[in-house]
Amino acid sequence: MAAGFNAVILQVRPAADAVYRSSLEPWGAMLSGQQGTDPGYDPLAFAVTEAHTRGLELHAWINPFRAGNARDSALLAPSHSFNTRRGLVRVYGTQLWLDPGENAVHDHVMTVVRDIVQRYDIDAVHADDFFYPYPQTSGGQTIDFPDSETYSRSGSSLSRADWRRENVDRFIARLYREVHELKPTTKVGISPFGIWRPGNPPGVAGLDAYSAIYADSRKWLQQGWVDYLAPQLYWSISAPQQSFPALLDWWLAQNTQGRHVWPGLAAYRVNDGTTSAFGITEIPNQIRTTRARPAASGHLLYNTTTTLKRNGGALAAAVAPLHTPRAIPPAFTWLDALPPDSPILTVSGRTVTVAPGAAEVPRWWVIRVRVGGVWSTRVLFGDQRSLTLTGDLERVIANAIDEAGNSSTPSSWSSAP
Repeated sequence: MAAGFNAVILQVRPAADAVYRSSLEPWGAMLSGQQGTDPGYDPLAFAVTEAHTRGLELHAWINPFRAGNARDSALLAPSHSFNTRRGLVRVYGTQLWLDPGENAVHDHVMTVVRDIVQRYDIDAVHADDFFYPYPQTSGGQTIDFPDSETYSRSGSSLSRADWRRENVDRFIARLYREVHELKPTTKVGISPFGIWRPGNPPGVAGLDAYSAIYADSRKWLQQGWVDYLAPQLYWSISAPQQSFPALLDWWLAQNTQGRHVWPGLAAYRVNDGTTSAFGITEIPNQIRTTRARPAASGHLLYNTTTTLKRNGGALAAAVAPLHTPRAIPPAFTWLDALPPDSPILTVSGRTVTVAPGAAEVPRWWVIRVRVGGVWSTRVLFGDQRSLTLTGDLERVIANAIDEAGNSSTPSSWSSAP
């Protein structure tokens, strides 16, 4: 909160396991040291409560198809898909992977996603850049993903490369559709690899995510299958073949559906001890570069540990002034464009109380307070109706925010007669 953030993206399904209480997949090993062992609490339930208490959105981050490391297969819990759905799991080099070409894989992953959305009060479902695996080599040759049998059974007339892309496209479209069928205002976000195809824009070089991992992320944006896209622009402003501003401008130009495009910034590269490390000013400068584009409406920092803890939290301190005063995430008007009614605002001494203006219960309250001539902003979750402050209140302004991020007109109070 001191750094001014307004959302946290929490990894809840790293590799066909669960960082929450699930009857569908085993507990993640990172919680206890052994996969399938109950840690004695529900990390996702805890995180949702604690995030909302602090005025933060909680986005549940899943990896749809990653299933673990091949070397750990003997350590996987009996309930892991490697053991219960062995025919759907492929060994690819050093990795285990749920085959995206299998319809049963899509069904299973969506059952998991629906379970999360129905049981937890999350604000969004988030997937990152893992669809088909990043290429591995053996003996100097690229290993092909072992899906020949799946492809043959599909009867598809497409080339195998196009068929693989279609498999991922089908999953992304289904993810978007089914999440919104369950909860129309729960957002769906994806953070794909930052280069769609080399040469887009001209001069950009690097991995071809379209052909290497079969991710046509531009299509997902242009089809409106995401509410926000956060391309991983993990390069510096001055990078000659992966220029941050050039890539950002290209992605913004692809946004024909008017979704939110929030570049992912490589906070993990700041002072990381390598010869290519970012300096402490790189990320603040990337934030300023993003804000100079009216079509950009936010940014993500990867990852939490390096942002908040490396070098005593130096990066968090560096970006904090850019997040002051605190902002809420922008509205998703294509999900719901109707703002809530203005809140009923009362002030008694140093206690501020808010109540819904009509039937719709707000998701959030934004309360701005002036004390001693200085304004400050508080964001409260919708079930919190009062706030007690220090100092003599001079002015209070309150807005109700609905689940899609629409803001009401403000209600205000003044100590002046």
